[in-house]
Amino acid sequence: MDLQIFQVDAFAERPFEGNPAAVVPLHGWLDASVMQKIATENNLSETAFFVQTGEGQYDLRWFTPTTEVPLCGHATLASAWVIFNRLAPGLERVDFLTKSGVLTVERAESDLLAMSLPAYGATPKPIAYGEDLAQVFGRKPVEVFSANYSIAVFGDETDIAALDSGGDLPNVLVRHGELGVIATAKGGKSGFDFVSRFFVPGRGVAEDPVTGAAHAALVPFWARRLGKERMRARQMSPRGGNLICELHGERVVLKGHCAPFLTGTISI
Repeated sequence: MDLQIFQVDAFAERPFEGNPAAVVPLHGWLDASVMQKIATENNLSETAFFVQTGEGQYDLRWFTPTTEVPLCGHATLASAWVIFNRLAPGLERVDFLTKSGVLTVERAESDLLAMSLPAYGATPKPIAYGEDLAQVFGRKPVEVFSANYSIAVFGDETDIAALDSGGDLPNVLVRHGELGVIATAKGGKSGFDFVSRFFVPGRGVAEDPVTGAAHAALVPFWARRLGKERMRARQMSPRGGNLICELHGERVVLKGHCAPFLTGTISI
């Protein structure tokens, strides 16, 4: 069996930036174990698989190298780029049916793609979690919360840039019932409204370069704190990526560019 595969750098204006995602269009679903093996072989933070169900409508699933996940923003953006630019260039909008509901991606200004995700609220976590994170990161968060992933708020963006996740983060996350941690701070000299990094070692991703799912929680969090519904964000991973973020009620809209890197064939 031969399958098309595309590798697209999401939230990137050129290759080698943003977050790389593999995208595999299917005519019908493969067994989940096969899709997991493909994702493991790709060894990217996520591999997306989709099946067309109607004009501009697709079922979409995402796999890390170790497991299927319920939401992945950057691989959704990459999937939309493949559809818009390789499979159905006449479309202006695509709707993906996922385990997190219907996710919509539309063409936007200046070759941006605009993706709509559910907004996640944050609730405070016990101070003990922040103390354990301080032991791992070498810097203590000033506040900790739980959303779709946990959120650790630091003093400023220099703290975010200096974080070292060390070796014990997976154990800390398990001990506190969390899958991953979003480290974030208000922007400073960089000119961004807020900055972040995202660590999810329990799902085979030591640090994710640019994360739509993390911003589904960060955007409502910082919108309330900053009193702004439109913000510019920077994920400060080694690859790095920029996002334009908007809060629309119970939805988060993330805008970003995509850069194609690879087109090939999987033979299994």
